[in-house]
Amino acid sequence: MKRKITAFMLCLLLLIPTLVSCGAKKSEKSVYYLNFKPEVAEVYERIARDYYNETGVKLNVVTAASNTYEQTLKSEIAKADAPAIFQINGPRGYASWKDYCADLKDSKIYGLLNDKNMAITDGDGVYGIPYVVEGYGIIYNDRIMQTYFTSANKQVDVQSVDDINSFEILSQVVSDMTRLKDELGIDGVFASTSLKPGEDWRWTTHLANVAVYHEFKNNDIDLTSDQTKEIEFMYSDGFRDLFELYINNSVVDKKLLGSKQVSDSMAEFALGRCAMVQNGNWAWSQIDGIEGNTVEDRDIKFMPIYLGVPGEESQGLCIGTENYLAINKTLSEEKQKLAEDFLFWLFTSETGKEYVTDELDFITPFSSFDTDEVPDDPLAREVVNWMSREDKESVDWNFTLFPSQTFKDNFGSNLLSFAQGTKPWNEVRDSVVRDWKNESAG
Repeated sequence: MKRKITAFMLCLLLLIPTLVSCGAKKSEKSVYYLNFKPEVAEVYERIARDYYNETGVKLNVVTAASNTYEQTLKSEIAKADAPAIFQINGPRGYASWKDYCADLKDSKIYGLLNDKNMAITDGDGVYGIPYVVEGYGIIYNDRIMQTYFTSANKQVDVQSVDDINSFEILSQVVSDMTRLKDELGIDGVFASTSLKPGEDWRWTTHLANVAVYHEFKNNDIDLTSDQTKEIEFMYSDGFRDLFELYINNSVVDKKLLGSKQVSDSMAEFALGRCAMVQNGNWAWSQIDGIEGNTVEDRDIKFMPIYLGVPGEESQGLCIGTENYLAINKTLSEEKQKLAEDFLFWLFTSETGKEYVTDELDFITPFSSFDTDEVPDDPLAREVVNWMSREDKESVDWNFTLFPSQTFKDNFGSNLLSFAQGTKPWNEVRDSVVRDWKNESAG
């Protein structure tokens, strides 16, 4: 009997772990990622599924609605279950969130970065890792351009787009193409300049960036210092000249630009109504998605944005990022390590890299990607080609240093007034300088 009781007790002891496991679910390791891009939210759901299948770690992805990321981050970062991975928007974004940004200088993901100068740094620390490189410039339809170059009626001595390497030559070609627009089968050289409120970012940030970049570069401005809190807008004349080239050689009258959206511009280009449009490689999805699109993939190319700045013949596309990944240093070391592991998996594993290239459509700055591992679209390939040209110098994205949305909104409103002939350029210029200083101080 004693032996039976002992055997029973041993069996009971062996059963206890099983019984306990049935009554209490084992806690899962997880990573909370606050996603910035609503257009890829669905992709991250599939990434989360495959990441769990491969690692056993759960990826919780929350996606902020369009234009609400900062507000969403403020709300989420204060919660007990705060994001482990979040995004900062350049040096100004880091200044706002530096109390939450972990130092990543010893992380594996930072080790993969091709150009370490692209990271957000502070002293010896690294606090933001760029994860996607994008480029913008003047997109052109090469079929229309070739028709112009071979025209017996052209009056400018250019044989190819390679001959267009300054504002002076671009201006001559555009004016000549406008004269020949019936022969070329276009309504205007440029797509409409979208100046509807909220749709003017191509000019108030991207075009303005070219002028600001040259000013900061030529004055040796330290981009991490208070020197960026004021500008002279010293290349405002070049900005004005190109802006006028856009609006005076457009598919629509410049007095109608206040109702035009970016989608209108991209449709005009996709339908072959114009030869050129200023935008970035992200515009491919819009071009490709237009019903009735007449532009062949092989004909979609980039040229730089020229403002008449000395030495611009060696200028390339505007290439950079405003998308930097940060890891929340207020979380436990284990949570931070899980966050680092996910990022390393995303940008190095076979599964992760397929998602990055084929579905997220990211051009990445990491050494784990070969030169042929880029999104399969013509504008992405153009960006990679321009980046690899040793004879060209890319224009940095300094618009991450622009003071505020209020500054941009005021700038856009003034540009519309200028386009409609109700405000002289000197008032626009002076407003930019004044608003930049005031908003930076605020």
